[in-house]
Amino acid sequence: MEGRQLMINRRTFSTTAVAAAVASLIVARGMAATPAALVKARNIVLVHGLFADGSCWSEVIARLQAAGLNVTAVQNPLTTLPEAVASAQRVLARQDGPTVLVGHSFSGMIVTEAGMHPNVSALVYVAARAPDAGEDYTALAKTFPTPPASAGIIFDGDEGRLSEAAFLRDFAGDLPEEKAKVLYAIQEPFHKALLTGKTTQAAWRSKPSFYAVSTEDRTINPDLERFMAKRMGAKTIEVKSSHLSLISHPDEITNLILEAAGD
Repeated sequence: MEGRQLMINRRTFSTTAVAAAVASLIVARGMAATPAALVKARNIVLVHGLFADGSCWSEVIARLQAAGLNVTAVQNPLTTLPEAVASAQRVLARQDGPTVLVGHSFSGMIVTEAGMHPNVSALVYVAARAPDAGEDYTALAKTFPTPPASAGIIFDGDEGRLSEAAFLRDFAGDLPEEKAKVLYAIQEPFHKALLTGKTTQAAWRSKPSFYAVSTEDRTINPDLERFMAKRMGAKTIEVKSSHLSLISHPDEITNLILEAAGD
């Protein structure tokens, strides 16, 4: 009797364990975000990162406008992450329908957070940060070799900027020098507090995402870009470019944005 009872108990335990495992798997799958289907969008909102301002999108803007799209470049204040996100959210609120939100470099943080706005239909990351909710991006980046541009950051009190040598070599390395010097002259300093912010949401977990990796990037490690793109399940392209692919390869970046817009 004891043997039969033991067999039943083992069978019950085994059945219960399997059922629990299946239930856990179902719950896990239910919790996993499934990006929504891509919808057609006529609005594009572009956000710039560090060492730049909204004018860095000029080449892409002209091409998107020629395709008949409504385009707005956000002027990122580069002060704190919440203030930067708020600047993008104000622009997103003015859009009259589905909108593709595009971020370059640091502004991938903004895209990841502000991308939860109901007007946002798809996300495009251009050599950009793409953290998960609550993730320490700095800690993530340290798991990959440090890119050369990091050594070129100069601080004046609480404001940081790239030295001219680092800007020309490591940020805009594939641009003609005269053009890179113009961009260097208009770079907007960032506040130290900006780098301490963490996203509270990850829009890429629920919205269609696209990523342009810069294979010659000396500002964000290209393998880190590939890791983030793969993790989010993004449609990914690779561009043989410096960190500024939006300027040196505007056709490729424009075409990726048009794809995200359903064109």
